[in-house]
Amino acid sequence: MTSPLTLFMPVLPGTSAVTVVATLTTLLPTIEAALASIGTVHYARLVLLDRSQPNLQPDLFSLLPSDKLVIGIITSFDGDFSPYIHDFTVQLSAEFDKTLSLVVGGAALTPVVDHEAEFEAFIAENNASQHIPNTYFFAAYQHTVQDILAAI
Repeated sequence: MTSPLTLFMPVLPGTSAVTVVATLTTLLPTIEAALASIGTVHYARLVLLDRSQPNLQPDLFSLLPSDKLVIGIITSFDGDFSPYIHDFTVQLSAEFDKTLSLVVGGAALTPVVDHEAEFEAFIAENNASQHIPNTYFFAAYQHTVQDILAAI
């Protein structure tokens, strides 16, 4: 069964959108390789939101510090939550450490490899998909990533 993760993490006050984008952009190739190799993720998106903007779109060229930025990680994955988080903790601990360096409360969770239980609890607490009214999730099919890849 496919499960959703909609993780929203407030960025440390005083951080510019340019800083967040520059940091996350350097991590994307490694993240993409891990997503492919783990083999349980249907879709994944990384978004940067700005709570001060009516459409939530940040000014990606602004060097000005902001207190309103939020990093979002949105995925659909197969299996249970704990093994899913463990797989990513093992493969992407350095990338999570860099991401968490930008996030409110993130310093207490790093290095992630030494704080896996706390990291999992942080994700569960900030996973909007698991909190009412955001619990509705539609899946058009009941196949796993591996089922789909084997069929094509």
